[in-house]
Amino acid sequence: MREEYGSRVLRRKDLAEEPIAQFEQWFAEAREAQLHEPNALTLSTMGLDGYPSSRTVLLKFFDAQGFVFYTNYGSDKAKEIEALPKAAILFPWLQLERQVRIEGDVEKVSAAESLKYFASRPRESQIGAWVSDQSSVIDSRALLLNKMAELKAKFQGGDVPLPSFWGGYRVIPQRIEFWQGGKGRVHDRFRYTREGDSWTIERLAP
Repeated sequence: MREEYGSRVLRRKDLAEEPIAQFEQWFAEAREAQLHEPNALTLSTMGLDGYPSSRTVLLKFFDAQGFVFYTNYGSDKAKEIEALPKAAILFPWLQLERQVRIEGDVEKVSAAESLKYFASRPRESQIGAWVSDQSSVIDSRALLLNKMAELKAKFQGGDVPLPSFWGGYRVIPQRIEFWQGGKGRVHDRFRYTREGDSWTIERLAP
């Protein structure tokens, strides 16, 4: 299978001087193009067994400080981040012949940030955060459904509290690459690299 790229080009003069501004522009274009879940990203961490580990999560917030996602603090990804607080994330916007690669350090967001986002979730998703001991081995789906029913009854008539084992992480970017597919596989690639409080921009060979 082979697709020919080349619907767009990317030039140095097109780029914002700050990578977050450039990401904001591309993210807006991905939303305008009505891509399915443009905030879906592949998160890669280093597994405790030495093998890289990847999974898809959803971006919930971004700003100049970094890119935020939420998870169970007992999950494999959380244990891997605790052991080595670095990660790579990838946004594969294939319909636009684009991808964005981000590498950076990882930190937990504040409890206040986690609570604010948790309160905005649908009630069933809030209860779902209590249900799953994420990444643990279970015997059947029925166990999850039974626990879901128990917790719905437990929290009936009141707010669902934020679990102590659930919250957010922020990937603080050190490198961000913007990739635009090109004709004949002569792609356009530009990498922003953090240099103190500023960024250097370099064109990379495809």
